[in-house]
Amino acid sequence: MEIVSTNIATSRTIVWNGKEEQTGIYKEPTDQPLYLGKADVKGDAVIDRKYHGGVDKACYLYSADYYPFWREKYPTLDLPYGMFGENLTVAGLDETKMILGDVYQLGEAKVQISEPRQPCYKLGVRFGDQGVLKEFIAAKYAGVYLRVIDEGQVQKGDQFVLLEAVKGGLSIADVFDLTYGQYAEPELLRTLLSDEYLPSKLREKLIKKHSK
Repeated sequence: MEIVSTNIATSRTIVWNGKEEQTGIYKEPTDQPLYLGKADVKGDAVIDRKYHGGVDKACYLYSADYYPFWREKYPTLDLPYGMFGENLTVAGLDETKMILGDVYQLGEAKVQISEPRQPCYKLGVRFGDQGVLKEFIAAKYAGVYLRVIDEGQVQKGDQFVLLEAVKGGLSIADVFDLTYGQYAEPELLRTLLSDEYLPSKLREKLIKKHSK
């Protein structure tokens, strides 16, 4: 996996349900490296910290490999890297192979796989179509949030180097399926119950959902 674009945003005003609000989803590619901090990317606009930023969502990745799919679905839109609000656009990213708790060296930073993206209306605002939320979920192209263990600078061309692999853990794709699917395999639920790397609030939510 390799960073092909570093993206950052300034705060932008949008109108939603007749009210003005601020968002940082309008990420744009930059030629400058990014500094990954423990709670966010330095200099990036993180507005609603209830849902964005923080230890479990310090940095968001999206796969460059998925952009052709979206460009075919939205041929009239310009879809530059950063369109999904990602800080890092990554070639070769595959959610089925990204295991919660896996630790990577990325440039100067040491990072850990945390959880998948759960899209909200602001992605629909960016696309000019709230229907993209259902398409995002159906496509299962979730993207990946990172924890930052050691802060540091990352830049275009940096490679992900696996340092510590978790055996038998949940993948980002597994968690996305548990979040939006109506049925979960018993083995997957057993793994969910014991997984120490899934953020506690999300784990509790998923356990409650699938124990009904």
